[in-house]
Amino acid sequence: MTGRLGSSGARTAATVLTPAVVGAAAHIVPAVTWIPAVRRCCFPRLAGMGRPDHVALTFDDGPDPASTPLFLDALDALGVKATFFLLGSSVVQHPSLALETVRRGHELGVHGWTHERPWLPTPGADARLVRRTAGLLHDLTGRCPCWYRPPYGILTSGRWAAARAAGLRCVLWTAWGRDWTSVATPASVVTTVAADLRGGGTVLLHDTDRVSAPECWRAALAALPEIVSACRAAGLTVGPLAEHWAESTGMR
Repeated sequence: MTGRLGSSGARTAATVLTPAVVGAAAHIVPAVTWIPAVRRCCFPRLAGMGRPDHVALTFDDGPDPASTPLFLDALDALGVKATFFLLGSSVVQHPSLALETVRRGHELGVHGWTHERPWLPTPGADARLVRRTAGLLHDLTGRCPCWYRPPYGILTSGRWAAARAAGLRCVLWTAWGRDWTSVATPASVVTTVAADLRGGGTVLLHDTDRVSAPECWRAALAALPEIVSACRAAGLTVGPLAEHWAESTGMR
């Protein structure tokens, strides 16, 4: 009798446990795309691979009145447009800065409402907050955003579904500057970006230190001219994601 009860209890536990395990796996399996080699090889469009004569320049985590205006000025001086992935909570605080970013010819994407890690499955909250951010950007600018990049680049099933429901396309990156760290320098940002920079790639930088090391944005800002110059020296145009999958015009 004891043996039978033990066996039945084990089966019951397995029955309860299996849906939880399956649910957790379904939630986190898409996060394997965080690994650069995996997404470049298996999911090139998710990685941000576009037309071979173009490099997409993107910035995450803004807007921030302490730093974003300096990036806008630097991009003006370089004659470059970019895509800024914004946090809804920051846009609410600084709507005029989001509008100024658009006024200067840049593109806005959705980075979520806050910058949280997705430890637990929360598909309902994911859908609500992505939709809320996308709606905020549309109401503010009159333009529907096209792109979604999840915080930390961690794409879960809930975040993927939320982006699709909001009519957004998920885009990660092929090259980054590791510019969010306390040890980042202009030289380290340039070197790190250059290691993976190719035609058709998407570069990730940050125009704020709001969710990273204090003042780290200064390294990215100082590195910008050299990154753009290197691209142009290689015969590549630099611009926003909106131009990244367009037909090549042959213009530099």
